[in-house]
Amino acid sequence: MPEVELLSPAGDFECLKAAVQNGADSVYFGTDKFNARFYATNVGLNSLKDAVSYCKLRNVHTHLTLNTLVKDTEFEDAVSLAKEAYEAGIDAIIVQDLGLAKYLIDRLPDLPIHASTQMTAHNLEGVLELEKLGFKRVVLARELSISEIEYICNNSKVEIETFIHGALCICYSGQCLFSSVVGGRSR
Repeated sequence: MPEVELLSPAGDFECLKAAVQNGADSVYFGTDKFNARFYATNVGLNSLKDAVSYCKLRNVHTHLTLNTLVKDTEFEDAVSLAKEAYEAGIDAIIVQDLGLAKYLIDRLPDLPIHASTQMTAHNLEGVLELEKLGFKRVVLARELSISEIEYICNNSKVEIETFIHGALCICYSGQCLFSSVVGGRSR
C-alpha cells in the first residue's frame, strides 16, 4: 500500500503554524507572486525562509505553489522565486506552467517539481507524459472517481496526490483561469 501523507494548505504564516501543530505531514503555500490564490492571504516573500525553517524544525515538508501560467515578461521573476525557495530549503514546488516546470526540472534536478492540479491531469496517458518530463508528483484533477485514481496509481511510477475536499473551480478543477475571468477570484 502506498504511503499516505496529510498535506495541508497553509495560507499565511499563522495558518501554516496551525496546520503543523495539528498534525500535517506537509504543507503547501504560495507567496505574493505566481500563486493561484493571489487574492488570499499568503506567506509573504520576506517570510518564506522563516516558514521553511519553522517546518523543517518540526519535520514537516514544505511545498511552494507556483501554480499560475507565466507570461514571457514574468518568466525570470518566476525562476528567481523558485531559486529563492530552493535556497531556503523548500522540499518541492507545485507548478502549473509547463515551460517553467521543464526549466526547473532541467536546472534544479534535485528539487522535486510537482504537476499542479491546474494542469488538469485526468487520465493515465497525461500522467505518464508528465512522468516522462521529470515530474516527481502529479496532483490529479478533482473530478476523478476512486477507481480512476486507483487505475492511474497502479499503472504509473510517479507519486500521485489527490484532493479530498474543496470546491471545484467553477465546474472543472484546475481551470482557474476561467474562474478568474468569470469571478476575478484567481490571478
